[in-house]
Amino acid sequence: MTKHPISDQTYTSGVLLRWLWHGYLKKHGKMMSLAVLFMVIEGSTLGALAKLMEPMFDQVFVAGQQDALIWVGLILVGIFVLRAIAGVSQKVLLTRIAQDTAADMRVDLLNHTMKQDGAFHASHPPGFLIQRVQSDVNAVGDVWRAIITGAGRDFIGLMVLLGVAISIDPVWALLACVGIPLMVLPAAAAQKFVRKRAREARDLGADLATRLDEVFHGIVQVKLNALERYQARQYRDITDRFIRTEVRAAFGNSAIPGMVDIMSGIGFMAVILYGGSEIISGDKTIGQFMTFFTAMGFTFSPLRRLGGIAGLWQMAAAALERIRELLDAPVVLQDPAQPRAAPLGVPEVALNNVSLSYGSARVLDQLSFIAPAGKTTALVGASGAGKSTVFNVLTRLIDPSSGTATLGGVVTSDMALQDLRGLFSVVSQEALLFDETLRENIVLGRKDVSDADLQRVLDAAHVSDFLPNLDKGLDTLVGPRGSSLSGGQRQRVVIARALLRDTPILLLDEATSALDAQSEQTVQAALDRLSEGRTTLVIAHRLSTIRRADQIVVMDRGRVAEIGTHDALLEKGALYADLYRLQFRDENTKAQSSDSQTA
Repeated sequence: MTKHPISDQTYTSGVLLRWLWHGYLKKHGKMMSLAVLFMVIEGSTLGALAKLMEPMFDQVFVAGQQDALIWVGLILVGIFVLRAIAGVSQKVLLTRIAQDTAADMRVDLLNHTMKQDGAFHASHPPGFLIQRVQSDVNAVGDVWRAIITGAGRDFIGLMVLLGVAISIDPVWALLACVGIPLMVLPAAAAQKFVRKRAREARDLGADLATRLDEVFHGIVQVKLNALERYQARQYRDITDRFIRTEVRAAFGNSAIPGMVDIMSGIGFMAVILYGGSEIISGDKTIGQFMTFFTAMGFTFSPLRRLGGIAGLWQMAAAALERIRELLDAPVVLQDPAQPRAAPLGVPEVALNNVSLSYGSARVLDQLSFIAPAGKTTALVGASGAGKSTVFNVLTRLIDPSSGTATLGGVVTSDMALQDLRGLFSVVSQEALLFDETLRENIVLGRKDVSDADLQRVLDAAHVSDFLPNLDKGLDTLVGPRGSSLSGGQRQRVVIARALLRDTPILLLDEATSALDAQSEQTVQAALDRLSEGRTTLVIAHRLSTIRRADQIVVMDRGRVAEIGTHDALLEKGALYADLYRLQFRDENTKAQSSDSQTA
């Protein structure tokens, strides 16, 4: 089982309840008070029904009073009507509270996880976070509603019924509870067992969600590599562990009501043995015994449910622990206490002795270079040279362990994150689109975009070229991750988005590497238009696409190996020239192979 630890802290039930109350439930205090009032009414009706047994037996069935039959019947109907109204009212109120609380919790979790840095998201995969935000909150909502609805009503009903039983005969009531001490320690052990198993189940649920996320996002590779059986077997193995854990949790959860059954049986036997002799001797009436027996009989169901709720709470507590751990995870990348203003105009970009490691792996090592304002700087080098990490440092997706990155002379960590990232537009190989309309994927929620501005970026990004082929034009849904569009079309949509942002710095990360020749030509034309008047940094493996760059920075193992123009670096005959010749030879080999196959 994959572990994704967030915190080693454990939370007691009291801590979790106080956090839940102050963080989410307190603002619903008035609605909860009204729901509690209805719970009191519903719970009290059980005591009224039990108390009604005494006149029913003594005055109606034994004494044969005809007039008592009518008022007893009317009171009986009234009790059930009142119970129905109170039950429906409190369930509606508590469902509203539970749903609002779950919604607030989901939004808080989403906001908090979106603030986390790249290292956090690298160690906590999407499936794990989806499990926390969706499944854990759903589990808490469902169990919490059951706990409040059941525990509140049943506890009040239990207290009222015990009061009725004590009013008949305190000794009988004491005898009925004689088995309670016998279940204290076993019940505590069962609750501890349930909570542990519930935590394991939540972790396994996260593993299941992660596996599904990986399979569905990589479905093409799964099919191409014939991994269907392998992935199904892996998923089955995790599912089997999940089932075993759930069954063990169910055993512990059901053990508590089982103990209540045993305790109730012992208590009832004690009452019958002691109280039966008093009825035979005439010290107690049949009506008194039936009232007591009915009251204690009514306590059986709420007591059993309360025992089950104890186990349910442990399951909810396990989910709450996971949620609280996630919310308590510190946000590493914060706005400075006194942020500096972002630079005006088109700034130069500079890295000054920047070092960064992922674990024990050194990714950037005293890296320094300057990207001139308004010019295009290309970053090249072998895979793992640290090119993409440069982009992450500039946009503060991760902070370096030493050194600084500056924009127009302002250190990136001195700016508010929103101001910093508002300086960048990014176009990468993986064009991220959302399952929304084409229009929404370009404007991204902005309401100030005029039709003229939108048409301008559509034309400049060559989105207008394929727009007439879409059934609903800009209102066409692009599908999950833009699946209804081709790779080139997705790239053009992202370029239109970047044009609309109109930021002074442009980051291009392998923006055309996955496209065919025709799409690449169209997208490259849009990128050239996008780069005009901006400080542009380009990551490219195809060296032929960066010949016109104003400056090329050649990186090797996190350091700058060479800096210069394309022609100057070729003339120098060092690392860049070797990379270029190797790539040129590979491209010629592929072209010759393709020609021979065509012939």
